[in-house]
Amino acid sequence: MFPIGDDNSTRRRFPVVTSVLIAINVAVFLLELSAGDAFIEKWAFVPVRFNSEPLANAVTVISAMFMHGGWLHLGGNMLYLWIFGDNVEDRLGPVRFTIFYFLAGIAATFAQFMVNPGSPIPNVGASGAIAGVLGGYLLMFPQARVDVLLGRQVVAMPAWIVLGFWVVLQMVSGVGSVADTAQTEQGGIAYMAHVGGFVAGVLLTFVMRGPGPRATA
Repeated sequence: MFPIGDDNSTRRRFPVVTSVLIAINVAVFLLELSAGDAFIEKWAFVPVRFNSEPLANAVTVISAMFMHGGWLHLGGNMLYLWIFGDNVEDRLGPVRFTIFYFLAGIAATFAQFMVNPGSPIPNVGASGAIAGVLGGYLLMFPQARVDVLLGRQVVAMPAWIVLGFWVVLQMVSGVGSVADTAQTEQGGIAYMAHVGGFVAGVLLTFVMRGPGPRATA
C-alpha cells in the first residue's frame, strides 16, 4: 500500500514551506554525497555523543533532520512530505506549519534517544518530522482520498485506512526494535522516531490547528 498522491482540489495556496523543506533536504543530501563520511559524522545525531555532551551536540538534533542514508530514503521521505505536507501546511498556515514540523522532528529524535541513549549509530532522516505531518493529516483530513499503488493498480482510499495501516506497522515494528537490542546496535530503521514523531504530530495538531473544518483535503 504505497501512497502516490491525494486530492488537492480544495487547497487554498501553494505549499511554500513544504517546497522549501524538500529543496533543503535534497541540497543537504547532495552535500553529503560530495563531503563524504566526515560530514555525516559531524552533523548526524549520535545518541552516545549527545548523551555525553548535550550542549556541544545540540545542533545535530536539527541538522540530522535534513540528512538521509541514500537515494531511496530521501525519495520516500520527500514523496510523503509532498503528498501530505502541503495539506497540513494549508490548514495550519506557513508559520505554524514550520513550528509544527520542527517540534515533531525534535520529539521524534528524543523518542529514539530515550530507547537507546548509548547507541553509537548516527541517526539521520526527516522521517520523524514527516511522521508528525502524517499524524496531523490523519486528524484533519481523515476522509481525504489518497491514491495508493496496489500491485499494478492505483486505488483511491480514505486517509484513515492508509495512515492507520502505517501506524499499526510502525507500532509493531517499534516494539520489535526495542526488544531486539542487537538490531538497534547495528543500525537500520529508527522505528521509535516514527512513533514519537507521529504522537507529537497528533498532540501538536490539537494545540495548533485552531477552528475550522476538519474533513476534506
